[in-house]
Amino acid sequence: MKKGTVYFFTGLAGAGKTTIGGLFYQRLQAIKPDAVLIDGDKNRDKSNARAPRDYSTEARRAGAKNVLRRCMEYADQGMDAVYCGIGMYADVRAWCRENIENYREIYIKVSMETLRRRNQKGLYSPGVKQVVGVDLPWDEPDSSDVVIENDREEDPEIIVDRLFKEFGL
Repeated sequence: MKKGTVYFFTGLAGAGKTTIGGLFYQRLQAIKPDAVLIDGDKNRDKSNARAPRDYSTEARRAGAKNVLRRCMEYADQGMDAVYCGIGMYADVRAWCRENIENYREIYIKVSMETLRRRNQKGLYSPGVKQVVGVDLPWDEPDSSDVVIENDREEDPEIIVDRLFKEFGL
């Protein structure tokens, strides 16, 4: 059986992962109807619905690996998986490269200045704590398959067009 592909859209909160990854998924699903989408925020909300949220380094690392193992299981069954998440640890992304046969990493790169200006979720407001890339460490991706500079207001559809060309879809 031909394995599927895992497309991991990574970057800081507010970078555009969910917007771009969601559009990518919609277009991918048109040619691969069994493709699945996992959004980091929604996944965390569902998995922690009854438990208090644990934002410790250990919990974040374990949560990311669990989601990516699930993506790998989909790919092993021949399905494509699109995952949109911060991906804050280099070792987790390295694990993906080593263990997922068809792994594609898309880094949505945005400057802190742009994130503070956009501030969609209020995370970059003064006094807010426990924000990845602000007061929590973050291993910026350095070996992604594609880096999308998302500081300017480029139409997400145009970005998805480029990704489809890049991946031969």
